[in-house]
Amino acid sequence: MDPSSLLYTGAGLATLAAALLPRLLARAPISMPMLILGAGALTFTVVDPLPDPDPDAHGTVLLHLTEICVIISLMGAGLALNRAVSLRGWASTWRLLAVTMPLSMLAVGVLGWAALGLGVAASVLLAAALAPTDPVLASEVQVAEPAENPDTDEDEARFALTSEAGLNDGLAFPFTYAAIAISLAGVAPSAWLGHWLAVDVLWRVACGLAIGLAVGWLLGKLFFSVPSDKLRLSEHAEGFVAFAATFLAYGITELAEGYGFLAVFVCACTIRAAERHHGYHQVLHSHVEQAERLLTVLIVFLLGGAAATGLLAGLTWTEVVVAAVILLVVRPLTGWIGLLAGKTGPRERTVIAFFGVRGVGSLFYITYALQEGQFDGHDALWRITGLVVIGSILVHGLSATPVMWLLDHKREQKAAVRGDAGEAPRTPV
Repeated sequence: MDPSSLLYTGAGLATLAAALLPRLLARAPISMPMLILGAGALTFTVVDPLPDPDPDAHGTVLLHLTEICVIISLMGAGLALNRAVSLRGWASTWRLLAVTMPLSMLAVGVLGWAALGLGVAASVLLAAALAPTDPVLASEVQVAEPAENPDTDEDEARFALTSEAGLNDGLAFPFTYAAIAISLAGVAPSAWLGHWLAVDVLWRVACGLAIGLAVGWLLGKLFFSVPSDKLRLSEHAEGFVAFAATFLAYGITELAEGYGFLAVFVCACTIRAAERHHGYHQVLHSHVEQAERLLTVLIVFLLGGAAATGLLAGLTWTEVVVAAVILLVVRPLTGWIGLLAGKTGPRERTVIAFFGVRGVGSLFYITYALQEGQFDGHDALWRITGLVVIGSILVHGLSATPVMWLLDHKREQKAAVRGDAGEAPRTPV
């Protein structure tokens, strides 16, 4: 059998699935990634001619595939948010970034070192890779699209998870660089700390923020304010230029050795802020969402295949327990702590804390670091990361629809009792 024929057939089925499954599963307690994961595992188990989806053997392909998927999803997340960036309006986001993310990284690092027996560099890498809330696989619990009425505020749970995912994907990079530096230079801070603080933290973060703002501002002018009708792209509904914004922000930032993930999200938020009352944002977001869905299907399908053909080989009960603790204890507990005394209600706080979805971003960071550094526990890092991502797909995929429905229902009930049903999204529960 010609493998290329199988690939074309699989590509067609995957594309069709990406179009149909989100609609068919809209009210079901099951997600598209769950089905695609199972399909990948089944296909690679029963079809012989398919190549082995070993992440080490195809590291460069996996790196760029996950990289493209993440930056496209970050553009979609930024465009979807209606709420203007501010200290008070984004308070939940800042709490998740400043409190929850460091605490969860510390906990995962300690688990890697104490429970899994990993070295310092590998433990730091595991903590960094499993830090980001994934913008790719968390679509069921995030803001769906730009609102037709931009003055309509998102509910706090969806907003917090979307904005957190948009920012912490980039902010996990400094700690990935720290892990790489430790693996190459040793644990002694004198060998790496000064360069890490000056370059990997200050320069790269500042560069990502500045270039994201600059590219977003210039494109916002081009989209909405340029005098010529021929150049004002918002008048022509050219949605594919969302990819131009994505790749320009990312490429320029990477050329300047900044954090491209951070730049893409900042660029998207800046474009959104340029003209909040224009329907062009929905056109841009639609194109990004379709591409993201296709890439998600491909990556999750390959992840299922890898899990069925050796990624989890040698898995121990200790690793299973650690993965479960990361998903079911570390993120929920640190998320709850980070949001204490905030403006979220107890149910919203629980939902935000629980749905720290781990996914494509974690696969990217592990792939990147293993190519750049020298880590012990190489196979264990892949096993635990793969297991956490697969566990997240299953646990969060099963619970997302009923939990979000219940949260929305409680919010509407509370708003109705208070006599302000029109304010339901803003009503804390």
